[in-house]
Amino acid sequence: MGKESRHERFIRLAEKRTNNIIKNIRILGNCSNRSSYAYTREEVDKIFNAIMSELREAKSKFKNKEDNNKFFKL
Repeated sequence: MGKESRHERFIRLAEKRTNNIIKNIRILGNCSNRSSYAYTREEVDKIFNAIMSELREAKSKFKNKEDNNKFFKL
């Protein structure tokens, strides 16, 4: 068996990590059961704002470095 390429390693890890995130989001959704938990709209908004902020930050890391330097170019 040959050495794993960088792309193969990316696919393997990205799939595993993405599936873990999806699983945890589904588990978080279980907290919406009002017969077991009490929460406010503000608390829910705070949770999802934090998640969305982290998603935006992670996604920005995948952009080309050229995309981050749009301000000035000779």
